[in-house]
Amino acid sequence: MIQRLRVRYAKRGRLRFTSHRDISRAVERAVRRAGIPVAFSAGFTPHPKISYAGAAATGVASEAEYLEIGLTETRDPARVRADLDAALPPGLDIVDVVPVRAGGAGDAPVKPGAFADRLEASRWRIRLDGVPAGDAAAAVAAFLDADVIEVERLTKKGRRRFDVRAAVSVLEAEADEPDRRAAEAADAPCAILRMVVRHSTPAVRPDDILTGLRQIADLAPPSPPLVTRLAQGPLDAATGGLGDPLDPDREIGPPSGDDAAATGGPQRPRPGEPASADAVGARP
Repeated sequence: MIQRLRVRYAKRGRLRFTSHRDISRAVERAVRRAGIPVAFSAGFTPHPKISYAGAAATGVASEAEYLEIGLTETRDPARVRADLDAALPPGLDIVDVVPVRAGGAGDAPVKPGAFADRLEASRWRIRLDGVPAGDAAAAVAAFLDADVIEVERLTKKGRRRFDVRAAVSVLEAEADEPDRRAAEAADAPCAILRMVVRHSTPAVRPDDILTGLRQIADLAPPSPPLVTRLAQGPLDAATGGLGDPLDPDREIGPPSGDDAAATGGPQRPRPGEPASADAVGARP
């Protein structure tokens, strides 16, 4: 393996209902279609060296999914971004590609889990149609006032109870902007929850937070919420903000992908900044 690239991609619109397994198959097909010289594992059943970190659940849209791909030849990250993006179906969009630092003389070797360790928390946006903003704000206040909120969920190890309050670093409620909804629904109430949730074991998911809100404040949306991950990365405990997990790689390598301001290219969206209103507000 000659080169490793880290890729940030988005899962938008109807593609949020695609399973992670189907997404990985789509990426493998796109890699072949784009002619990217991907490396393969050894053995009787070689697999392309593509790994994923912190994938969002099926049904959840995301602006910040990450994968790593190993190549047998050195390629320009900007070209890989363009070719891979063109080969993927609409809704799976490549946002950024940066090269991974190869340990050289005097450098410590790159650990396989080093990148996953940077993904300490996620920033989420949850749209609650049919919920007045005042009700959502009251539920958020009750949630934040609680010391412990235990919910129960079926996991691979059976049913488990765990505290969701400790994982929430930031939780806010606001009214949705009328111009972001269809004209016929402009008069219907709609609340937006914004939250930063630490990655923990077991993982605390947005639906667990909603379960906690229902338990402590009887907040029950009349329709399924629209959940979007806006960012994931290292957590600043003092401010509750998230950093860009690709920044350490970007400081070493040249700009790539949408990060091309120095060459007159388009600005890439920063973590937590959706590419458009459709990225978080699309309905099937």
